[in-house]
Amino acid sequence: MKIFPAIDIKDKKCVRLIKGEFENKTEYGMSPFEQASKYKDYGFKNLHIVDLDGALTGETVNLDIIQEIVKKCDLKIEIGGGIRNFESIKKYTDAGVEKVILGSAAIKDKDFLKGACEKFHNKIALGLDAKDGYLSVSGWKENSNQLTLDYLKEVNNFGVSRLIYTDINKDGMKQSPNFKETEVVANNSNCPVIISGGVSNIDDIKKAKELNNENIEGIIVGKAIYDGDIKLEELAKEIDA
Repeated sequence: MKIFPAIDIKDKKCVRLIKGEFENKTEYGMSPFEQASKYKDYGFKNLHIVDLDGALTGETVNLDIIQEIVKKCDLKIEIGGGIRNFESIKKYTDAGVEKVILGSAAIKDKDFLKGACEKFHNKIALGLDAKDGYLSVSGWKENSNQLTLDYLKEVNNFGVSRLIYTDINKDGMKQSPNFKETEVVANNSNCPVIISGGVSNIDDIKKAKELNNENIEGIIVGKAIYDGDIKLEELAKEIDA
């Protein structure tokens, strides 16, 4: 079970949102690079980053920060946030990130997802953000009217190398992830799945491990770290990949 501590970047700062709402934002004192360095010092190998500025603009706004983290921290990074074209994907892969996460653009345009998987082999992760079974897009402001599992069936053979499943109702709420729904997605996915949204304490990490589902690759931990509900030293003890 890979553990992905999370960094959300807005205005060059580490922030956390609740249910993806920009007006419901908490800023934290450490810079993204300082936070990534801290994760590295505790022995974490993987890192989940969302460029919230990128999500708003569709540009690789914080590319310089990502480049610095890759260069100096030696972490396997997955990056998402407003990635809507091949040029942006290339900038991130050239910077040395392990996976580029496509979300709204891939849901709105399946051909874009398919082309990205073909052009950037083993580099594309798919972010599926769902609310009540339906996928949401555009920073979770729009319902796509597509059922998660129906969409997954359509793109399952495109060559996506990782799937990140987020229950929006859980995100930032620290009420435990939707393990049940994540398992359903994992059982229908041709690629490994990451649990995202709602981790509240160390027991959630242990429960994720106990699922013993071979297609669940890891779990993302965000707000619970920043708010002190999970201590990095206890989370580090759960690292095994």
